[in-house]
Amino acid sequence: MTAACPACVAAPAAIEVALPKAAVQLSVPSVRCAACIGAIESHLAQVPGIQSARVNLSQKRVAVDTDLPPAEIAKSLEQIGYEAFPLNAAALGSRGDSSGQDLLMRMGVAGFAMMNVMLLSVAVWSGASGATRDLFHLISAGIALPAVLFSAQPFFQNAWRALKVGRLNMDVPISLAILLASGMSLYESLHGGHHAYFDAALSLTFFLLIGRYLEQRTRSAAHSAAKELSALEEHTAQRMKNGISEVVPIADLREGDTILVTTGARVPADGRLLTATAHTDRSFLTGESDPIAHDVGATLNAGEINLGAPFELCVDASGTNTRLHQITQLIETAENARNRYTSLADRAARIYAPGVHLLAALTFAGWVIASGDIRHALNVSIAVLIITCPCALGLAVPAVSTAAISRLYRLGFLVKSGTALERLAEVDSIVFDKTGTLTKPGFDLDLTRFTREELSVTKALSQASSHPLSKALSNFLGDITPAELTDLEEIKGAGVRAKFRGRPVALGRASWLSQSGSGLILKIGEASRSLPYSESLTEGAIEAVDGTHALGLPSVVLSGDTPLKTRSVADRLGIEDWHAQVSPEEKSMLISESSGQGHLSCMVGDGLNDTVALASAHASVAPGTALDAARSASDVVLLRGSLEKLPQLFRTARMAVRLSKQNFAIAALYNAIAIPIAVAGYATPLMAALAMSFSSITVIFNAARVGVQK
Repeated sequence: MTAACPACVAAPAAIEVALPKAAVQLSVPSVRCAACIGAIESHLAQVPGIQSARVNLSQKRVAVDTDLPPAEIAKSLEQIGYEAFPLNAAALGSRGDSSGQDLLMRMGVAGFAMMNVMLLSVAVWSGASGATRDLFHLISAGIALPAVLFSAQPFFQNAWRALKVGRLNMDVPISLAILLASGMSLYESLHGGHHAYFDAALSLTFFLLIGRYLEQRTRSAAHSAAKELSALEEHTAQRMKNGISEVVPIADLREGDTILVTTGARVPADGRLLTATAHTDRSFLTGESDPIAHDVGATLNAGEINLGAPFELCVDASGTNTRLHQITQLIETAENARNRYTSLADRAARIYAPGVHLLAALTFAGWVIASGDIRHALNVSIAVLIITCPCALGLAVPAVSTAAISRLYRLGFLVKSGTALERLAEVDSIVFDKTGTLTKPGFDLDLTRFTREELSVTKALSQASSHPLSKALSNFLGDITPAELTDLEEIKGAGVRAKFRGRPVALGRASWLSQSGSGLILKIGEASRSLPYSESLTEGAIEAVDGTHALGLPSVVLSGDTPLKTRSVADRLGIEDWHAQVSPEEKSMLISESSGQGHLSCMVGDGLNDTVALASAHASVAPGTALDAARSASDVVLLRGSLEKLPQLFRTARMAVRLSKQNFAIAALYNAIAIPIAVAGYATPLMAALAMSFSSITVIFNAARVGVQK
């Protein structure tokens, strides 16, 4: 669904505003730019009963302060071309990034303390001795100890959690180095020692907090897809009892209850159709591009949208027993499984952490045996811990990730997962959804064969309908001036009719207008014209498929649509492997089977029917126009409408992983040079601080290369 918005191309691509705590929140997938925001907010401001409305472009939501029912607000937005879906604000929960703010505050404290302690250390390094040196050390202790105890809390907490379950992570050697350096420095300061490591402890804390904050930034956009999906579920239903309708919570529905589903409403429960006929849009659930006609006794699922007249349903399952909720559970399971992916940094920590501890212990034992001086041996072992601390390793991945994510954002990609780049670099195939991802409803009519009257009437009828095909036709007709119609009436799922200069006119399905053929039919008086439609490829689809093939990534199409339509699209794109009429569960199953055979797939999809597959794939991408649940389940969101830049996503991911490994190599080379110096007892606090800074800066400069690639 694309709203008619001529300013979308020229307007900014991302605007972020905070949503107020409003009574009603709605998802508006088609909002794209500042002009969309202005159109929605100004329109809702004129609706009686609405006090205020705010649009959040990045979340594609509108928050409305009103007592009106959500369905009425959604209907009002449809009048100006924006399809909206009520959300349950309680189900969404809070999305504040308190962790990032906490890290930023701790980083500021560590940086401020580090600069002050280094000023005092310069005096000691310059030759201060005796009482002056001891005074500077004590002042440094007064600054450093509170700062370290406060700023290094994230490392201490993570290390303690790991040790409690009997394992090691990167934070264990970090915490040990910080605590031992601070404790030994305090001991030396109180006993007139020549050296103190307060500056090194603070430098270590500061640099590692930078890495932790950069890593947090890559994760701050992540949000549970299951929560978004739950927010789309209906939470009330109109239950029929003795011919009277009453609104009840979904939890009160029981098997066998009869419920009424009004025009334009979502089906609140799974059940059997009691009315003779019904038309629903189940594209979010199955990916089928056309509305579905149902006869009495047909099975309908929660989440489908009623496009026709009101109908009655006999409830078979409600609440947590519906198919929609089962899909939600599948998504949660898939997300949890993917979250167990071990990052490069964690894999390095498994080797590095025990190695550093063993080296420090051996150094301490060796110097005790060689000199018999426990104090000197402890100082040397602490120097080993500091100079071999995983500062460069801690920055290796976050520095590259941040540079790569910034580059991808400029290309139109929003990376939401901290390990997305690593997983994208590992994939060996691309799985595309068809409807909404590779294709969109389209018309390719020769307008010169139509009269001006036919075009103006068609424009007026098409823009008066909320049907996806009518909106696609209205967009295709562009700036054609619509005719002035009277007695306008839309028959949901069938078409729209009116009067033009006293003559009956209509636009709709051939069967509704008693005409032969398929597609839409325009009828003016007794004359009729066929308006055949077909799915057109989305912008950049050909370039995306060709580009990923050039990278050695074969493509697969999984679609809930018919075999004829699916094969047609696959042939046009040169994709040999395709599957039609695939359910959401089957999409996830096919991806899991492929993974079991050693293949790692990247799923690209936009609908509710793709959400389970997006969550279960090794990596995933969703267009910015996708449903909230699909965008939340994906690792990457494509902010622009075109798929053309998709190959760049995989090139950048591969380069990011390559540079991360280079950073690990740089850290290893640094340790190979620094370790013998530290073990031999020649590493002074100044040398430790300079060495750490040099290795960290080298890693950061190497990481920046990903942002300047062609």
